[in-house]
Amino acid sequence: MNETLIIAMLVLSGIVVGVINTLAGGGAFISMTLFTVIGLPINVSNGTNRIAVVLQNLTSSITFLRKRMLDIRSGIKLSIPAVIGNIAGSLVASQISDSIFKICMTIVLTVVLLYMIFDKSHKHPNIHGGHPLVVRWWHYLLFLFMGFYGGYIYVGLGYVILAATIWLMDLDIVTANVVKCFIIFVATPFSLIIFMVNGQVDYAYGLWHGLGNVVGAYLASRYVISWGVTFVRWATFVIIMICFADLVGLISMQDMLYAMLA
Repeated sequence: MNETLIIAMLVLSGIVVGVINTLAGGGAFISMTLFTVIGLPINVSNGTNRIAVVLQNLTSSITFLRKRMLDIRSGIKLSIPAVIGNIAGSLVASQISDSIFKICMTIVLTVVLLYMIFDKSHKHPNIHGGHPLVVRWWHYLLFLFMGFYGGYIYVGLGYVILAATIWLMDLDIVTANVVKCFIIFVATPFSLIIFMVNGQVDYAYGLWHGLGNVVGAYLASRYVISWGVTFVRWATFVIIMICFADLVGLISMQDMLYAMLA
């Protein structure tokens, strides 16, 4: 397989993934599929993907902070249990199968879709990003669990955090995205280190893909997410539907990537 073509695909797909993950989540589906198509084992793909995740969410978090959309103190409070859970999840992530990915993602996407279809709060959107969040004791347990999920599987973590923060913390979708990016940025480096120690990271592919993620994350956090709650909501809905269609077999992102790299 042509190395130049692989690098181009890694960067271009990284831009798409950066936009998707900043707005919602599910971009790791594309990343993991691409890594396996070009020959990386599933565990190495899982570890390599963390490089792009860190770079992407660092870019988004810095941009949100500059735009005064991120309350850093609230973010740190929620990040502490997420980091603990992330480390624990990464330590047991030695064996991960495609079936586990699909089961977890199907459950997560179904919950988020049902919420977005039946929730009526978006009719009166009120973006409260940048203000301190009301953090209750059980929120720490919630983020501990989500941190474990992120360390173990990661795919779909964005949707898990969105569902929890929108549904259980009563955040608008824009603020939920801001919190999501910061939590993932703080927690993911710990799991990345564990994968690195276990030799499950391809640095070249990870950095090329990460470069694209940085560009995509900047574009989404600097421009696209500023278009408001309604746009972000519909963009998130479309992304979820595409991921759901892939899961149930209506489309195949893997086949699409195979065809592009053939």
